[in-house]
Amino acid sequence: MSEKKQYKAILFDMDGVLIDSEELMAKSGILALADYGITAKAEDFIPFVGRGENLYIGGVAEKYGVPFRPEMKERCYYYYGLHVEQEAVIPKEIPELLYTIKNMGYKIAVCTSADWGKVKHNLRAMGVEKELFDGLVTGDHIKNLKPDPEIYLTGAALVGAEPSECIVVEDSPSGIKAAHAGNMLAIGIDTSFSEEDLIAQSHPDVMIHHLSELLQYL
Repeated sequence: MSEKKQYKAILFDMDGVLIDSEELMAKSGILALADYGITAKAEDFIPFVGRGENLYIGGVAEKYGVPFRPEMKERCYYYYGLHVEQEAVIPKEIPELLYTIKNMGYKIAVCTSADWGKVKHNLRAMGVEKELFDGLVTGDHIKNLKPDPEIYLTGAALVGAEPSECIVVEDSPSGIKAAHAGNMLAIGIDTSFSEEDLIAQSHPDVMIHHLSELLQYL
């Protein structure tokens, strides 16, 4: 990242990057699927992290022989919304960090495979308004989920940047692969997967361990 001036936009995944919610999401999925007679385990959800809630919930339901129904996802969001402000881990400096990056002249966007139904809970818990972001892409807006680059290409277009002018911050192998497929620089953060797993599975261009470290690369 020696030619820093070429970058104009920072595209953030949300869960695992701006808010550490994976443990709560698995808990919510377990509660939701229990309402449909499924006894799921937290580890059942790991293969579906970062790939949208239809697959996150549906993949586990189908593992136990129960066809996915959209209301399963809505039930999961219901439980998630009840607990996100108390149980999700949100670094206190997140709002300040986002404003700092904007004041440095970068466009910022959220590009998340989660639907708006979940994103609104996250924004409330983070204490930020959606208007803070120059672009907001959710799973409702795209057809092809990560590792397809559609979500990040959509985000780049929304903020008026070329893909090569974008930095993506991601916590999952599928998200890092999506960034690379879109010709964007990928920064991995080891909140949901270990550094070793991220490197082995998706080869991020840069690894960080805390979101505040992002500033040294801008």
